[in-house]
Amino acid sequence: MKPVHAISLFCIVVLLIIGTGCTGTAPQTATPAPAVVITTASPAPEPTPYPGAIALNQEAPFGIGGMNGTATVYKAEVRSTYDWASPSYNSPHEQQEAGESLYTTQHGYNTEKPKDGNTFLFVYVRLTDTGSDRMVAPSPNQFILNYNGNTYPYSSVRGSDVTINSVRVGQYDYQIGSGGTAGFIQPGTSNAADGYLIYEVPATIDLSKAYLVITLDSGHQSAWKLG
Repeated sequence: MKPVHAISLFCIVVLLIIGTGCTGTAPQTATPAPAVVITTASPAPEPTPYPGAIALNQEAPFGIGGMNGTATVYKAEVRSTYDWASPSYNSPHEQQEAGESLYTTQHGYNTEKPKDGNTFLFVYVRLTDTGSDRMVAPSPNQFILNYNGNTYPYSSVRGSDVTINSVRVGQYDYQIGSGGTAGFIQPGTSNAADGYLIYEVPATIDLSKAYLVITLDSGHQSAWKLG
């Protein structure tokens, strides 16, 4: 082969190679799939029925028309039963009227039991007149227990002379007037209405979800978180 022909043939081959490279399909780079982000929703917090509720032993002011006082819920305790005594009820005459016998009492005390599935909750309150004149005290019906969205009224003991074993104060309502439906408190710490109210509640009660709500007067309502 003549050198000229060999050079021509070589050039043709190079051109074919270049042409093939220019017209061929470029290699494709795989696009990575977008990363899948899995998020777990946090459980929504349970709504608080009384966002402004205060803790035990904290005071709430109340009063209108220049008559001022403070209210405090200072203790809450659960009791499966409680023992009580009453000089009138434990007398033979009262026992006979009730159709019961003194032999059912132990050392003069009667045992109070709740309904099946329930327990007793004792809540201790103190209301003090901080002014110079006597003022109207909230009735016990204005003290409402709220638990898990349900409300519970207080349960009264038999009478003003009832004493409960290991409880040093009397029932709140008997400290503000006859029967506790209405009454007054006099000025001064020594005249404070300091007593308990009893609520019959489910035995599974969680005090961290229980509140005592008090309508103190026409302009004040306060709630205490009991646990």
